[in-house]
Amino acid sequence: MALLHYYYYLFSVAAASLFIINSDVVLGHTHPHHVNIGEQPLAKIAIHKATLLLHEKASVKASPTVLGLKGEDTDWVSVDIDYPEPADDDWLAVFSPANFKDGRKGVTAACSGDLRWVSRGDEFGQGKRREATTKRVAVTEEGMTAAILWSVMVAGEGFFICVDGGGRSYDDGKTVLCSAICPAEEYESKYNVPYICTAPIKYKLANDSSSDYTKTGKNTLKFSLINQRSDFAFALFAGGFDKPILKAVSNSITFANPKAPVFPRLALGKSWDTMTVTWTSGYDISEAVPFVQWGKKGEKFIKSPAGTLTFSRNDMCGAPARSAGWRDPGFIHTSFLKELWPNTVYYYRLGHLLSDGTTVWSKYNKFKSSPYPGQNSLQQVIVFGDMGKAERDGSNEYANYQPGCLNTTDTLAKDLDNIDIIFHIGDMPYANGYISQWDQFTAQVAPLTANVPYMVASGNHERDWPNSGSFYDTTDSGGECGVPAETMYYVPAENRAKYWYSADYGMFHFCIADSEHDWREGTEQYKFIEKCLASADRQKQPWLIFASHRVLSYSSNYWLGQEGSFEEPMGRANLEKLWQKYRVDIGFFGHVHNYERICPIYQNQCVNDEKHHYSGMVNGTIHAIVGGGGSHLSDYSSMIPDWSLFRDRDYGFVKLTAFNHSSLLYEYKRSSDGEVYDSFTISRDYRDVLGCVHDSCAKTTLAE
Repeated sequence: MALLHYYYYLFSVAAASLFIINSDVVLGHTHPHHVNIGEQPLAKIAIHKATLLLHEKASVKASPTVLGLKGEDTDWVSVDIDYPEPADDDWLAVFSPANFKDGRKGVTAACSGDLRWVSRGDEFGQGKRREATTKRVAVTEEGMTAAILWSVMVAGEGFFICVDGGGRSYDDGKTVLCSAICPAEEYESKYNVPYICTAPIKYKLANDSSSDYTKTGKNTLKFSLINQRSDFAFALFAGGFDKPILKAVSNSITFANPKAPVFPRLALGKSWDTMTVTWTSGYDISEAVPFVQWGKKGEKFIKSPAGTLTFSRNDMCGAPARSAGWRDPGFIHTSFLKELWPNTVYYYRLGHLLSDGTTVWSKYNKFKSSPYPGQNSLQQVIVFGDMGKAERDGSNEYANYQPGCLNTTDTLAKDLDNIDIIFHIGDMPYANGYISQWDQFTAQVAPLTANVPYMVASGNHERDWPNSGSFYDTTDSGGECGVPAETMYYVPAENRAKYWYSADYGMFHFCIADSEHDWREGTEQYKFIEKCLASADRQKQPWLIFASHRVLSYSSNYWLGQEGSFEEPMGRANLEKLWQKYRVDIGFFGHVHNYERICPIYQNQCVNDEKHHYSGMVNGTIHAIVGGGGSHLSDYSSMIPDWSLFRDRDYGFVKLTAFNHSSLLYEYKRSSDGEVYDSFTISRDYRDVLGCVHDSCAKTTLAE
């Protein structure tokens, strides 16, 4: 019985977060012909049907209990399972926090009748015994005891008893801290009880890497955990994902400093000589003052202050982000490093000054500042979309959801010395309302974002939600409606809720559109796009690049072909005349998960017969689909349009190399090996940009 009490205590403090509601939201693109093979894996678990049936002889033990002893923000954990009734569909999940600390007292119990809290003294220490009856506990359809958590406000220590004798009483002799409950608006009408609202972070089958588990009930699983500002616990379930039954809960483990600053994210500021640094920590400004210490090697470093933002459950637009998927994001800090010298290497580290005068530091990283706009130097740019995230520990939570994302991340990381800036044009982690996955994504791409500016665009999986102001009335964001992306990643936009912006990098001028807000002629964004394109000084910045998430130009993707448009409806009709008027060199798009290069084109006609070397006047824009960053791949239409020059159904990215004002190299590389599979060059002079082609110049006069 003592062992059972111990398990129950662990369950109450470490697995409170298990009992959540699955939103049953169907996620996917707006297109009716799109095959939705990319369900958010955490949504596959029917955790709202979970029941509690702890097994007295089952155990889950995690070690080491303290991670990151040398300052690491990622560490490995071994989890030993011992379960006498093993089955193929047993699974082990990672939950965090393991012990909520919101200041409310209570314990968790489950029985088939009314519960009573028996107190051992009141809050004034008078030692009086008293009882408080709770509401009746719900029972599952199968008649099993439902492990539904009811947060009971109590004073002093005590325990629950089942007053009808239909269950057991659990006396752990301790006051247990319990978690916040979900907003009643989500589920009160259906279940009439409040539910704890935290999803698991990831999971593995209990028989992972062990064919003997179903015979012996024993296995050791390896998990890679990142510092996510709280402790962790592992929970063993039987019954598969559809009807999970909790059998055992592990001890809790934690990082040495769970609040430490982690995962720096560089981005260009609004001026060419500013670099922004954004990071995540567990420190609110009332606890510690955030800043960045930075400078050139061999010189005295300076400190720049940082602003602090966060967001709450109430900022989410719907489930699961507002319910099952909610997890506290911690605090997001951004500092602006200004008056940088061009093309100069700077070293920096993140700091938090505590009230006792000590400072918590991150490790040092470095970056190279931007070249002056128009500066003639070697400049190398990476562009891709639709990456997603995956787990290096072999967790099957993403089972082929974003199978190529680690290859893309690692291939780019190996070549960082030859990369100046990265553009990720939408669909970042595919969190789809499971907020913990944003931390997982920032950790995955940290080797990139800590060292080169990582510029992002808004995708449907970041922004779209009905009645939230998005142009597309879908549920693809899982209720996030853009808030995590806008908070966790800085972009030099005038209003980060409107994710369009311009960026200058040496000889490049970038116009980044937000395809999830209305971009049609006459709208605020259309005016921005025209202003951005018109502002490029082509003598100093000859390479003009347009990018957005959705395909607003040309693609022979299967579902676009089924609709007969080979584009996002209304895209070309509204924007192509701007690309032509301002002689855009290349337009990049994601959303379609493959690679395709389109000829220089205007009004559905190729305007140049060349395929690998372009020179002379800019008589049409080259378009490229670069949505193969890592998520599940998309099929092509069986018909190959005349304008489609190269297609590759694989994971990859594009690299642009500007050698000078007259020469640009374009390369498409696969993520699997980093080799070039498609390429072309552009060679031209300034007069070639000025030359008039169809619909690119205003009328002239013959007057002297």
